[in-house]
Amino acid sequence: RLRTEKWMNVHVGDIVKLENNHFATADLLLLSSSEPLNVVYVKTAELDGETNLKVKQALTVTGAMGDDTEALSSFNGEIKCEPPNNRLEIFRGTLTVNGQTYSLDNDKVLLRGCTLRNTEWCFGLVIFGVSTFVGPDTKLIQNSGKTTFKRTSIDHLMNILIFVFLLSMCSVLAIGHAIWEMSEGSVFTVFLPSEPGIDAPLSSFLCFWSYVILLNTVVPMSLFVRYFVTPINYDTMYYPKSDTPAEARTTTLNEELGQIKYIFSDKTGTLTQNIMTFNKCSINGKRYGDTPRVDFTWNQQADPKFIFHDHNLVDTVRDGNSEAQEFFRLLALCHTVMPEEKTEGELHYQAQSPDEGALVTAARNFGFVFHSRTPETVTVEELGTLVIYELLAVLDFNNVRKRMSVIVRNPEGRLTLYCKGADTVIYERLHTCCTEYAGDGLRTLVLAYKDLDESYVKEWMRRHHEASTTIGERDEKLHELYEEIEKDLLLLGATAVEDKLQDGVPQTIEQLAKADIKIWVLTGDKQETAENIGYSCNMLREEMKDVFTVSANTAEGVKEELQYVKSQVAAYYIEHDIFSQALSS
Repeated sequence: RLRTEKWMNVHVGDIVKLENNHFATADLLLLSSSEPLNVVYVKTAELDGETNLKVKQALTVTGAMGDDTEALSSFNGEIKCEPPNNRLEIFRGTLTVNGQTYSLDNDKVLLRGCTLRNTEWCFGLVIFGVSTFVGPDTKLIQNSGKTTFKRTSIDHLMNILIFVFLLSMCSVLAIGHAIWEMSEGSVFTVFLPSEPGIDAPLSSFLCFWSYVILLNTVVPMSLFVRYFVTPINYDTMYYPKSDTPAEARTTTLNEELGQIKYIFSDKTGTLTQNIMTFNKCSINGKRYGDTPRVDFTWNQQADPKFIFHDHNLVDTVRDGNSEAQEFFRLLALCHTVMPEEKTEGELHYQAQSPDEGALVTAARNFGFVFHSRTPETVTVEELGTLVIYELLAVLDFNNVRKRMSVIVRNPEGRLTLYCKGADTVIYERLHTCCTEYAGDGLRTLVLAYKDLDESYVKEWMRRHHEASTTIGERDEKLHELYEEIEKDLLLLGATAVEDKLQDGVPQTIEQLAKADIKIWVLTGDKQETAENIGYSCNMLREEMKDVFTVSANTAEGVKEELQYVKSQVAAYYIEHDIFSQALSS
């Protein structure tokens, strides 16, 4: 039976029910939800600052319990996981139910501080592990350091000046009092038992502290009140195009802005709109996308907001070209997007990455519509025919691998590995094409696939299950398995996704440069893409010399390269893996 309880009474092993717009009070293992396929949507802005919704999905074995309180109360399982740590993005554990062991990762836990969105209800189990703790052992508290009161540089300077001014006045007056006491003071203090010239230092010392007390209000309180109240009038700015008023979160913002010498900016979502659009592609060596806009009225499932400029690609897909169809089949299968049908017949995609959303939408418009997924299957409508693929494994993307893959079995029994990632880690055959796309400021990905043998997949899946249910060294073991199977791939093509600059970015950067403010843009793009964006937003200008690439692998080498070109170039491109060494230099 459910009952309302205070946070302080929530213990490890309790089952908690969350409702829409409620936030998790402890780190929870997701058991079930009101949504199809037992998914939930959570906002993690309080944890990592990201505003886009993230998708979590419960295991099938626990999701079957739904909201049956009797089944939930009698749930019997054993959870093993790592000790507490502050790594928000990683959770390693296992759940054993009825003798079967299941792998637990970050996609199956709700961290304390996250808020439930677009989900009527869900149930979670308070567990003891890496990211599932109550109180001080939760990830949120583990990441909470000692809070300090932040003061601006103006406040620090003002405090120093006031202290120096008060000290100077008191010292001058105390010295003056000592001189007066030595020469004239005894005449006016004949009624006191003192000897001239002997008590003057003591009298001066006491006088100093008397003046400290008397002059402590030399800076009136009204001046401080006026200083902090005046910025209230600074929040009158308004941007009519987006109906966005100024939001004053601090009264010292203007003073701090005037002290800035360096700006470190992300590219995606800061300089750009973070709205990804499928712009160009290359399939089997042929390029598409440099022609007038395509009419997608032939496809009733098409997204009306999707724009693509090449009729030849539509004809190629509809004429049954195997490479083109395999290209879009890969886009429809190799991703972590979750579909959502808000109204009947209206399909929406919830993507953690805008790039994935753009690619899945592209596949949808070319006739390969991703409909649904479960932990075991993926359903795709291919040119009007509904096809259910068995999902055997998902080889996750990370910043080291720079790629993701899925292993699926189609209804005919064909086993295939589909892979997409950076061209530097997949293959170099499309290197020229990708370089040209990157030169246009586009975000590129290379697509490849590989047919697999049934006996090999069975053996590989056995080892994959063993590795995924290992708590210690799980990442290393999985990485070895991923490297083993992601070999001898057949290249399909490449995609190019566009993310346009936000309005006013070039003009803003130009004004900042005139103010002699140094600007650093941090991006994971290819060098050609980074340079193109640099010219587009006025960070790089035509009158500049060639952009210098810092590519040394050691701290000493980076320092030498930076010193060599310090007075010769106006812009640097620093490879991501030696960026920290460049900063320390």
